[in-house]
Amino acid sequence: MKLRPLADRVIVKRLENETKTASGIVIPDNAAEKPDQGEVMAVGPGKKTDKGDLLPMNVKVGDRVLFGKYSGQTVKVDGDELLVMKEDDLFAVVEK
Repeated sequence: MKLRPLADRVIVKRLENETKTASGIVIPDNAAEKPDQGEVMAVGPGKKTDKGDLLPMNVKVGDRVLFGKYSGQTVKVDGDELLVMKEDDLFAVVEK
């Protein structure tokens, strides 16, 4: 299944945190915090202004982004857990 977000929404796949500390302690899944970084999998066409003009999106597919821990709506697609959120919910693009 393929998702095509509408308006100014983006589909983000969370990036997994390390499950082991630097000293070798394994962190169980239920104790690990959800990461607040992800990779953009799909973007909508953009938001329309009151005049009907289309505002382009600031992110593109493949961008690594920062977002709040409780941002977006979680959906499962083909066994993957994805987040659907508005572009406004994103804090920043991580530059390499």
